[in-house]
Amino acid sequence: SLFRRLIDAITGSGDERFVRPTGVAEYQNVLYVADPGAPALWILDAKRHRAEELHRIDKQRLVSPVAVAVRPDGDVYLADSMLGKIFLLDRDGKLIDTITGHKLKRPAGLAYDPARRRLYVADSAGQKILVFGPNDEVIRSWGQTGSGDGEFNYPTHLALDTSGDLLVTDALNFRVQAFSPSGRFLWKFGRHGDKPGDIAMPKGIASDQTGHVFLVDTLFDALQIFDRHGRFLLGIGGQGESPGQFWLPGGIFINPRNEIFVADSYNQRIQVFEFLGAPAAQPVASKNSSKEESRAD
Repeated sequence: SLFRRLIDAITGSGDERFVRPTGVAEYQNVLYVADPGAPALWILDAKRHRAEELHRIDKQRLVSPVAVAVRPDGDVYLADSMLGKIFLLDRDGKLIDTITGHKLKRPAGLAYDPARRRLYVADSAGQKILVFGPNDEVIRSWGQTGSGDGEFNYPTHLALDTSGDLLVTDALNFRVQAFSPSGRFLWKFGRHGDKPGDIAMPKGIASDQTGHVFLVDTLFDALQIFDRHGRFLLGIGGQGESPGQFWLPGGIFINPRNEIFVADSYNQRIQVFEFLGAPAAQPVASKNSSKEESRAD
């Protein structure tokens, strides 16, 4: 793969490789990969021809680094779910700040809003979303255990769409929920099942520049694409090791160029796809998908 060649070129050997990558983000040709199997954070900097594999942050050994989120200045947030901490690092992997406490139980998903300078955190075990301001203060939080609007059954992954709305993988409710920047519930879709458009074991979530919702489903070994109304548009993948196939994929990230990065966890790789445009045919709504949308206040 591209990143295998990059690592080999930088390190001069083929001995170093991902173990179980789950979180991925890219900014200005710098790839950040959270790998709890190592456990480590990878920083692959193509422009500067550098690769870093960080097993420690300052004096703290990583235990379960699962998610990353990049800021426009190139600094990166890293969530370690077992430590209950979120680290802020510069492009070289040097520690800038640590977010801990705030009753964080198991931070599993991250998303950064550069327009509002807010960090969204999915606390999976706490069944809530927390919003941190520039000074690490919690400015907002919402959620509790349940299946109602704004309730969660293990939220695991987060993403922001182009309008700044927050998308949440509500894993054991087998659905996606969307919220405004203020935390107001907007809409949801999803239904447990084993057919195309159903949800079995949802993981990473992302949105492209046209508003499509990309949802990684680990059990299906697939990437499923929906519109904002929950209509199933396209499925990509299937179990295997060939290009375009997956083995228990995890996180996903889409950059402004609509390049799609998928953490293909048990194939120990990152796969990159390119969105080429809307299909010519009209999408067919899945019989098993559902949509519920609240009216805006």
